Amino acid sequence: MGRTIFLLISVVLVAYYVYIPLPDAIEEPWNVVWKTAFVKIGTDLASFGEFLGISHFMETLQLLMRFQEVPPTSDENVTVMETAFDSVPVRIYIPKRKSMTLRRGLVYIHGGGWCLGSADFHSVFLISAEFTYDTLSRWTAHKLDAIVVSTDYGLAPKHHFPRQFEDVYRSLRWFLQKDILEKYGVDPRRVGVSGDSAGGNLAAAVTQQLIQDPDVKIKLKVQALIYPALQALDTNVPSYQEGSHFPVLTRSLMVRFWSEYFTTDRGLEKAMNLNQHVPMESSHLLQFVNWSSLLPERYKKSPVYKNPTPGSSELAQKYPGFIDVKACPLLANDNILHHLPKTYIITCQYDVLRDDGLMYVKRLQNVGVHVTHHHVEDGFHGAFAFPGLKLSERMQNQYLSWLIKNL
Repeated sequence: MGRTIFLLISVVLVAYYVYIPLPDAIEEPWNVVWKTAFVKIGTDLASFGEFLGISHFMETLQLLMRFQEVPPTSDENVTVMETAFDSVPVRIYIPKRKSMTLRRGLVYIHGGGWCLGSADFHSVFLISAEFTYDTLSRWTAHKLDAIVVSTDYGLAPKHHFPRQFEDVYRSLRWFLQKDILEKYGVDPRRVGVSGDSAGGNLAAAVTQQLIQDPDVKIKLKVQALIYPALQALDTNVPSYQEGSHFPVLTRSLMVRFWSEYFTTDRGLEKAMNLNQHVPMESSHLLQFVNWSSLLPERYKKSPVYKNPTPGSSELAQKYPGFIDVKACPLLANDNILHHLPKTYIITCQYDVLRDDGLMYVKRLQNVGVHVTHHHVEDGFHGAFAFPGLKLSERMQNQYLSWLIKNL
């Protein structure tokens, strides 16, 4: 009898974690389901631990991910070392083959909702299909023949905005010093920044800040943003509405990431879930995220755009980050956007952040920025570094091809 009950429970659990509805267009569905199941297991463990009062949701996920970090280990193609740029930990990847000229330089900023991930992250065994950053940086350094700087930053819930932005900006400024570039053999005319998800958010934000900083003489040649999170004002854009059951990143999880970026106060998360967090006095900012004017017709779910219901002024006063351009780069005015460098943006069809990227593409194009937009019709959040998928290889190769031509 005991064995029968155990077998039944096991079957139910396997069915629960393996049954993940996927859009028909997604390639290699069982491979995606299998890897996404680990994400589901990790988030369920974290939710259960939080419910019992054992540990904060994000701290549990951080603990699971620490088991998957690797030391800086060089291989036959790349020398890997760790140091700090202005007290910010970074991991540097240097190609071993000799170069007769100065190399490209690329600063990579990892994703993870401003709460998870690190430059050290290597595998996907427990909870993540997305954070294979050590492997990605090695591959990029070798294939691009570039010095890749993978930067860390303080994570929520221990650290909140603007700590993440400030860490990345300090690291970038340090790298862009003439003597530092000379030390690593980097051509100051060929430096770029890149990042995925929350890392794409930080990459976009620091690129905007850099063009306004008179003390930094060396500017970026390119920015490459991989399904970036760019705004926290409207959590009901069409892709958020569609994304309750998208692979890897659901609407509720993205809202949790956004709210944790600013505070551990769950009141903000509740208001953001209701899309009632932007106060009336900040409603003018909604013009920058008005998807009815910024999205292609095929993505508009309603004929008439309606502003979100105004929220409490108290939330914005206590946690002003969600209306700050340093946290939400889509809020930048056109005068700032006009001066941005060549830009590459990846968006995925089955991604709650799809519309953030699409709106940024439109706004940059409107002010004359040279933008290359790669929309992946069968893509989903995390697919860029999803190991073992043909889709991932195609996305990475297109990303690399663009960097080779433009950096």
